Amino acid sequence: MVPYNQVPELDEHTACVIVEPVAANMGLVPPDEGFLKSLRAECDRVGALLVFDEVITGFRVAHGGAQEMNDVIPDLSTFGKVIGGGLNIGAYGGRRDVMQQVAPLGPVYQAGTLSGNPLATAAGLAALDLLDAAAYATLTATAEKLAAGLQSAFELAGIAAVVPQVQSLVGLFFTAEAPVDYETAQGTDTERYAAFFHALLDRGVALAPGAYEVMFPGLAHTGPVVDEIVEAATDAAQAVAG
Repeated sequence: MVPYNQVPELDEHTACVIVEPVAANMGLVPPDEGFLKSLRAECDRVGALLVFDEVITGFRVAHGGAQEMNDVIPDLSTFGKVIGGGLNIGAYGGRRDVMQQVAPLGPVYQAGTLSGNPLATAAGLAALDLLDAAAYATLTATAEKLAAGLQSAFELAGIAAVVPQVQSLVGLFFTAEAPVDYETAQGTDTERYAAFFHALLDRGVALAPGAYEVMFPGLAHTGPVVDEIVEAATDAAQAVAG
């Protein structure tokens, strides 16, 4: 395990480096400028595979995922239920020579109960068909509006908070400065998050109950819906400010 946003010095014993191209399991922590490109270069230097965990970012931040957004192509990518329209399924893919190691072409056997499940793949195709350029523009605009509204709510209440946003992803840290890795992300005030969660729930808005979860605005979150969320958040922030 190495810190996010720091490029490790690898050697020939390193098989692969697995990373979320946009960290979203410790709250939302964007990659620093050049981090992913430098990581790509370091893997190439020693012959290690670069693996992107795009379970959250895949098809959410762009059609081509975070690798398209950051112009960095990994050797392998993993995807979750986003490719199943929310149903249970997962997939991995990447370079032809790497994938040819998988049976029946190669010696690595892989199978799963839900592999290629026809219901999930049909649902996934239907969902992905909705994601055209206009949809992505709408999702990003919605996330920007939500992030700005939440940031304003905390500022009005005098609460130290950071609301990062990357495309359609929105995070929340009760810290004075934006975290850059897991260690700094742990500085968030989890007790205040819990208080804010319950205050917001009392006002009809459900966030994820965990302080390190990320918000995923969707196409159903129209402008009026976001306005209602921000209004509730402004009231909730005042309630927990003390």
